[in-house]
Amino acid sequence: MKRTFTLALVLLCMAASGIFPVLAQDMKQADKYFNNFEFSLALDAYKKVLEKEEPSLQVVQRIADSYRILNNSKEAEFWYAQAIAFPNADPANIYLYAESAKRNANYAKAKQLFQEYSEKVPAQRELAMRMAASCDTALKWMTYPKPYEIEQLEAVNSEGADFSPVRTKDGLFFSSDRLEANNKRQTDRNNWTGNGYIQMYFAMKQTDSTWTNPEPLPSSINTSYHNGPADYLEKEQTLYFTRTRVVKKRAASGNNSDPTSWFKGSDNGTHTNRHGIYMATYNGKKWEKKVEEFKYNNTDEFSIGHPAITQDGKVLYFVSDMPGGFGETDVYYSERQPDGSWGQPINAGPVINTSGRESFASLGDDGNLYFSSDGHMGMGGLDIFKAIGKHRSWTAVENMKHPINTSQDDFGIQVDSSGTKGMLSSSRFSENGFDDILTFEEYTVPCVLVGIGKTVERTSKEGAVQTVKEPIVGATLQLYTDGSEEYEEQTSDENGNFSFPIVAGTKYIIKGSKDGYLTQSVTFTPECLYKTDTVQVELVFVRDTPNVPVLVENIYYDLDKFDIKPAAAKELNKLVRMLQDNPSIRIELSSHTDSRQTDEYNQVLSQLRAQSAVDYLVSKGIDRNRLVAKGYGESRLINKCDDGVSCTEEQHQQNRRTEFKILQ
Repeated sequence: MKRTFTLALVLLCMAASGIFPVLAQDMKQADKYFNNFEFSLALDAYKKVLEKEEPSLQVVQRIADSYRILNNSKEAEFWYAQAIAFPNADPANIYLYAESAKRNANYAKAKQLFQEYSEKVPAQRELAMRMAASCDTALKWMTYPKPYEIEQLEAVNSEGADFSPVRTKDGLFFSSDRLEANNKRQTDRNNWTGNGYIQMYFAMKQTDSTWTNPEPLPSSINTSYHNGPADYLEKEQTLYFTRTRVVKKRAASGNNSDPTSWFKGSDNGTHTNRHGIYMATYNGKKWEKKVEEFKYNNTDEFSIGHPAITQDGKVLYFVSDMPGGFGETDVYYSERQPDGSWGQPINAGPVINTSGRESFASLGDDGNLYFSSDGHMGMGGLDIFKAIGKHRSWTAVENMKHPINTSQDDFGIQVDSSGTKGMLSSSRFSENGFDDILTFEEYTVPCVLVGIGKTVERTSKEGAVQTVKEPIVGATLQLYTDGSEEYEEQTSDENGNFSFPIVAGTKYIIKGSKDGYLTQSVTFTPECLYKTDTVQVELVFVRDTPNVPVLVENIYYDLDKFDIKPAAAKELNKLVRMLQDNPSIRIELSSHTDSRQTDEYNQVLSQLRAQSAVDYLVSKGIDRNRLVAKGYGESRLINKCDDGVSCTEEQHQQNRRTEFKILQ
């Protein structure tokens, strides 16, 4: 009772002092900023409200939403953690909290939150569990990064957002919302970010890796609002660029069914931004004043932007939220017609597009289509993907993985003709969510091949096949690069070991030989996942003694069957290699059965099994005259599993084996 009376007294005093009307006015102004997408102003206004009253769910959630929209995931994660502490918080805040944690590479926390969201909102379980699984994938990619060196392009980056580089023979186009250009400061600010409006810039090439100070493009391209990103068609000296228009909203289409949408509560805004594609031509001295509009722009209804033009100028890719797509924004393309006009836009299809955002389409000089997405499996925010296949017939998309991608937004990639280096845009180095242009270049990972040379002798004894491994000392090892006759040579040490320096991605052949043994070889291509790595190869030696049976491992057959299984084919391929390395030997390939069925049946079955193995070797190019197929039925059991003896299936299978021996 006393608490209730005290609270009532405090509220009465606040009302008498006029605080309530002030708070209501402050809150109204903050909501107005938010609904008009002026998020930098909204943040300050909501924090002003917090200075005068206890935190409420609405204020805390709006602060969290504003930080998330501004790509400040660190602050967004903190504020969503506060939001979900309120008992009446929308479960969507758990999902947004998880997304923010994922963007901060806090993958363990993000996974936990996605799983929690799946329980709170069963209808979204499939999405949430897929996102939870993506956290494990992202951690794996970070543990085993691709071999790329990543650096900031200091020559063009600013304190603002710099993104979507387009390299030409003369220099570099890119987009930026920097406030300063040519020592002049923009007076107009974009209240969404608090920075300038996006403008197109060009930096003249000095060398292959240096540029002059960036210059803004003329007013025919850079209007007073957003312009960019772009692509450049070299053969026609034409810039295809995105331009933003502010258009009046039409009647509201109803409640947003997406529980993760930050637009909830912000449909009261009267205007919105829409994109269109425009073309500007350079005549060799200056940009033409007349700018052409893309035929299918319809900014009253939807956006078209992020153009990417093929080098021959025949196909224009772009991004749009036009009706009929698969998600929030999709990749489309338009093909140039014989009369020079652009054909009807065609959706790139479900292989590329998802229910999320596909954006920032680009065409590498390697001929591949690249784009960013938050709908495909990724590390957080936007990830960069490469389309596998060809125009109109894509079969899959490939995540570029870490370090091309990170937990932050990664997009706007430019790839050279080799596909191994270029530039990209990323917010990974920014505390405030602004983007930078980075360079990347693939490097060859040096690593060490560590080899183990062993003699392998298998002897039959009661109850099992015993494998005995002993080191081979003094074996000669020769390492070849595939396709070359030159080699490096070493000798195995007292432990049978040897080592060679190798590099990732190169196909090698290693051959081993020693008197008294068959020559052996192994072909391999090392991955080498780190800047320095170790790759192990076991080179198995077999004595060249005639008439001594050697078990061919993993050549087992199903009961009453004689067909070659995939695992058996893999082992027989090793035997093919051994016969190729030792062209003068002939071998007997023998097959054995267990004791079940009659002696006559098992004799026929074993002969069929031996013959099927020989036929397989012949199919791989081995001369049939070097091979003898011999079935021994159940006459040479290696354990006590004879007629009438109770044995396990595993014991019976030991008898269903294949061996080879060198013939005199």
